[in-house]
Amino acid sequence: MSTPSWYDLLGVEAGASEDEIRVAWRAAIADLDPTDRRFGSLNRAAEVLLDADRRAAYDAELAAQAPGPEPEPEPEPAPAPAAPTGRRVVPGWLLVGVAVVTLLVAGAAAVVAATVPSDRAVEDASAEARAAAERAIVPILSYDARHLDESRAAAQAHLTGDYREEYDKLFDGVIQQNAPSTGTVVEAELVRSGLVRADDDRAQVFLLVDQTRTNKAEKRPVVYKNWVTVTMEKVDGDWLVAGLDT
Repeated sequence: MSTPSWYDLLGVEAGASEDEIRVAWRAAIADLDPTDRRFGSLNRAAEVLLDADRRAAYDAELAAQAPGPEPEPEPEPAPAPAAPTGRRVVPGWLLVGVAVVTLLVAGAAAVVAATVPSDRAVEDASAEARAAAERAIVPILSYDARHLDESRAAAQAHLTGDYREEYDKLFDGVIQQNAPSTGTVVEAELVRSGLVRADDDRAQVFLLVDQTRTNKAEKRPVVYKNWVTVTMEKVDGDWLVAGLDT
């Protein structure tokens, strides 16, 4: 039995439009917990099929895997005459060919072993990335108008260099400009997390976060529930936040 394609997983035809794929994907994950194995598979399917270049490459891969017509049977070769000594004589060219093939196979195996991370390595990396995302999300989504410098520093410690620039623009342009006058304090609390996909140096993690906001104008705290997708990258041995979408 053949392996289901990403199209099969989302329940759409191979010629489906991006809107049809997006609708099918959202419907499929609507009632799933992020820790469900199907959740990660459905997100992986949408990630491939909603990217034009990756979808084209995937379609080409499916086409190459499609079964072709059965080849015509080749006629049986005539049996070789027996050697006069009673032993079968192996042609020299065949010995050379076998040696070359053996070397190629051995070389390919060495390359694969050296370049493809083991399942255990990916599993360990996934756990490390998820734990790092859980530690990072609280300081990134929290701040206190009375201690803005400390709030910024606490978040920056978990960010890659590129994403730190984006964070600083948001912090300076919005939080620094408004929080002191409103007296706003935002406290984030992690509810649960789930791994979307990962390899040995990059991962995506879903996090459910409660943010409690208080300020001078509101009489009681206001709680916001947010799903956050965090992209993690391994930089010099440390897992850092390279992107964040809410």
